[in-house]
Amino acid sequence: MKYITIVNPHGGKKLGLKILYKIKPIFEKANIELLIIETTFKGHAYEIANQLNLTQYDGLIGIGGDGTLHEIANGMFARTDGITIPIGMIPAGSGNSYMHDLKLIDPIKATNTIIEGKTKKVDIIKFKVNHITKYAMNLIGWGLVTDVGNMAEKFRWLGPSRYTILSIFEVLRYKSRSANLIIDGEKIKGDFTFIIACNSIHVGKGMKMAPKAKLDDGLLDLIIIKSGASRLRLLKVLPLLFTGEHINEPEVEYIQASNFSLLPQKDEILNIDGEILGKTPIEVNVLHKALEIFS
Repeated sequence: MKYITIVNPHGGKKLGLKILYKIKPIFEKANIELLIIETTFKGHAYEIANQLNLTQYDGLIGIGGDGTLHEIANGMFARTDGITIPIGMIPAGSGNSYMHDLKLIDPIKATNTIIEGKTKKVDIIKFKVNHITKYAMNLIGWGLVTDVGNMAEKFRWLGPSRYTILSIFEVLRYKSRSANLIIDGEKIKGDFTFIIACNSIHVGKGMKMAPKAKLDDGLLDLIIIKSGASRLRLLKVLPLLFTGEHINEPEVEYIQASNFSLLPQKDEILNIDGEILGKTPIEVNVLHKALEIFS
């Protein structure tokens, strides 16, 4: 067995190399050969997954977080030869949202799962922005969730708690946005606080944003909060994101769908898998069980 192993030494808490040295002997003991490549720039993992000859390998392992997984999936699905191989992630990021859904947040457990060779087919989100097709694994967010993500990039020194702190700050700023939202052909016109479409249950650091989500059901879980809720109500709903109980609140609309489009009155940036990427308008649909992952 031979795996490409992409290590992000700079992501999250910069634990990538430390985790690599811990899990490398486990692979060696199992007679598995690793082609180790350290990423040196943003987009490097994308480039490796997109350009390396995958036919010589049994899988591609990423040591990093959600950003590393995002790059690997996009690189693989943008290949001109259409070749895909199973992807395995060993968590080394600050959030590791996707791995929370797989219950593989321990690097050793994730390593043993890859060695056992157990895989399953999962959904991947396909979206189009500025006439360019891209992919997401976790989420697509617009509105307050993008404001928080954008601010979080500037306050990384606060650690994982920055998402909670900045969410409160953004709620207090309270910005409403007008948009047309089309879900499975049905048009909803209105003013929104935020819209987030999730493929996985978890976002950020352990928040259960979409508690009904499944990685392989062919559906996106949309959490919609329209404008009109008071700041006080929003601040009461925020802590419930960690338990998933927010979906029972009257301000929150929860819809499962296979596709949607978002056309705001004013185009704004988006939160894609925790990264601030692209801008509206956006067209989104699910590719059902299109990706094989170690699980």
